[in-house]
Amino acid sequence: MPAEVVEPIPEDALLRPPRWPAGCGALMTTRAGGVSEPPFDTLNLRGPPFVDDDPLAVAENRRRFVATIAATPVWLEQVHGTRVVRLAGTHAAPGAPAERADAAVTTERGIACTVLVADCLPVLFASRDGRVVGAAHAGWRGLAGGVLEATVDALREASGLAASDVVAWIGAGIGPGHFEVGADVPAAFAANEAAHFTPSAARGGVPKWHADLPAIAAARLRATGVSEVSAAGLCTADDASRFFSYRRDGRTGRLAAAAWIAPM
Repeated sequence: MPAEVVEPIPEDALLRPPRWPAGCGALMTTRAGGVSEPPFDTLNLRGPPFVDDDPLAVAENRRRFVATIAATPVWLEQVHGTRVVRLAGTHAAPGAPAERADAAVTTERGIACTVLVADCLPVLFASRDGRVVGAAHAGWRGLAGGVLEATVDALREASGLAASDVVAWIGAGIGPGHFEVGADVPAAFAANEAAHFTPSAARGGVPKWHADLPAIAAARLRATGVSEVSAAGLCTADDASRFFSYRRDGRTGRLAAAAWIAPM
């Protein structure tokens, strides 16, 4: 029997870094290009128990994602932590258990370091020579805990390269205009990051701030020595037509971002 033809995600439904090392791939999905019904329309990439979408629809959406990247994505059990896993072929085997981690790196071809988001920042990495790639899921807890710094360390350990040999791209995530937080969030960051928190109108006498997570991520990446940091500059909460957003909708789907070294 002929192999089943799976429809890839349309190119205009994807976000990609403006520049990326040769031989490596990187992208982030939007909510377009899949088969899920509202409120998960249409390219929701996470199913039960985390998202109560139809498992068959999620499976089809994931097949389209695989067809698009032409690599094997490794899905993580994300916990808003800082653990980074180095991916090998065993992680990509059918039925392999998901690693409890919020970032991944690999030097192996055809394995896609993949994270799921719905407001948290997806951050993708690659070395300039294409020897190593990575992906990190960075909400405020992960950022404060050092998930980006841990990912850069893992990239260096896996490749023997310096941080200056690494480039990074920050995908779409919640922007400062929509991410209002309480005092516990700025308190979790260093004093020199206070400029990334803008006071908001107090409600019932409780102080609030707007947090600029993309700016914090970019500054932290540059502090590690990463040589080039670019960003999509798009807010998930601000554009319901293109992005899922947990802060905006509560019951919502998940977007994916992935980085991989292309197969030979």
